[in-house]
Amino acid sequence: MALLVWICSCSLFGAALSCEAYIKTNQWPGRSVIVQMFEWKWLDIADECERFLGPKGFGAVQTSPASENLILNLDGGIRPWYERYQVMSYNLVTRSGDETDFLNMTTRCNKVGVRIYVDVVFNHMTIPHNNSLGTGGSTADPDTYSYPGVPYTKEHFNFPVCEVTDYTNATEVRVCQLGGLQDLNQTNPYVRQKITEYLNKLIDLGAAGIRVDAAKHMWPEDLNEIYKRLNNLNMNHGFRRNSRPYIYQEVAKDGVVTYNEYKNMGDVTEFTAGAELALIFSGRKPLKTLESWGTTVLDMMPSDNAVIFVDNHDTQRNGFILTYKNETLYKAAIAFLLAHPYGQPRMTSSFSFDYFDQGPPADNEENIVSPFINEDGSCDEGWVCEHRWPSVYRMVRFRNEVHNAALTNWWTNGNNQIAFGLRRKGFIVFNTEKSELNEEVQTGLPAGVYCDIISGQKEGSVCTGKNVTVSSTGAAVITLSGTGEELHLAIHVGDESFFSQY
Repeated sequence: MALLVWICSCSLFGAALSCEAYIKTNQWPGRSVIVQMFEWKWLDIADECERFLGPKGFGAVQTSPASENLILNLDGGIRPWYERYQVMSYNLVTRSGDETDFLNMTTRCNKVGVRIYVDVVFNHMTIPHNNSLGTGGSTADPDTYSYPGVPYTKEHFNFPVCEVTDYTNATEVRVCQLGGLQDLNQTNPYVRQKITEYLNKLIDLGAAGIRVDAAKHMWPEDLNEIYKRLNNLNMNHGFRRNSRPYIYQEVAKDGVVTYNEYKNMGDVTEFTAGAELALIFSGRKPLKTLESWGTTVLDMMPSDNAVIFVDNHDTQRNGFILTYKNETLYKAAIAFLLAHPYGQPRMTSSFSFDYFDQGPPADNEENIVSPFINEDGSCDEGWVCEHRWPSVYRMVRFRNEVHNAALTNWWTNGNNQIAFGLRRKGFIVFNTEKSELNEEVQTGLPAGVYCDIISGQKEGSVCTGKNVTVSSTGAAVITLSGTGEELHLAIHVGDESFFSQY
């Protein structure tokens, strides 16, 4: 399999780039990619914003939940990743840090142009559990639905108690417990008030948006009432006056609940993206299927509503999906996601794991261990740091350059070789045929020599990787082996890569 990309020069602040998407997401103009920094500590995210994410053009970070969670010790003393989604209180104390650390992160990241979106959990509290103690010291008695850290009592939960089993029953999906997690009643005015207070605290501390966990398990009417009560963003963190928080909601595609019930309140996660990319790049569907990307042919929601991703913290561990464990295919899938104009892209930066429950790298006292940055820029200490892979962060630059450009010059060999352009800004080619691609294609780009940003970069006036020559007619001869590591390459125009003209 192979991929070829390059970018035409354009002004990030020019008229060609619409400001609408930047206003909605609160990202800086010229930035458009979210990275989920799964289980990272707040101060480590702040460091990464300054030394890498800001300089490389990432638009935003999605953090793990910031609310106090249950300390969930499994057999063998394992602290699983999913304990972060079992809420003990709305106090800002987790293994990622406290309120002071959170403010440090938002302040430093906002200054370098990286927005903070917080994964928020308010559909439920915890499962019943012995010795219920939270990461901030709060206690609870789940058997009596008592959570004094909020406080919540039995009157604030949905009764009678039931478990979600029938996803064709919308009422059951919204009022029953998800996996035994005690289900809050968001129709209750007091519950709405406590949730709103929590979200507004995050906003006042400099957060630019929220990812709403388990949104499909809450009534849209209740969510709408909560969203209407959210504060405008804090201008002390550099936001424009009257800016509203960016909201995107987790609505998985199963059963009768659909994105249509949520899309007018915020964006919605499009799980079809990762599922289809796994099928297509693994060869279970032909690559030419991607001509229908972002359309109802693949049962995908409209681009303006969709937050798209190859994987996330849930899908990494469930079912057939591409992750860092399939590195070559995964990089190509991310490249397609970032090159195609459909949707709001989000990528995952994770830690390595060998079994489902495994939590983040931690010391003997279960404190999260910070990633160690090697001399070559990669991460160590159990962190994968997919966002630091050269072929990935260069594709972030590609996305920023071609953002909002219409797809042009689609080409396919009818099976597993495709190419398309983004007006006169970029062009990308994929080859999963397992045989060499050698074809002259119309790029639509200005004439010149372009550096491949996947196999290398421009240093001085030389490409450290491959280069591609575009003729005066916009045509270029593309050669990609489709085997081994030569699965994708990329080039961008601009001052750094479009370095000679005919």
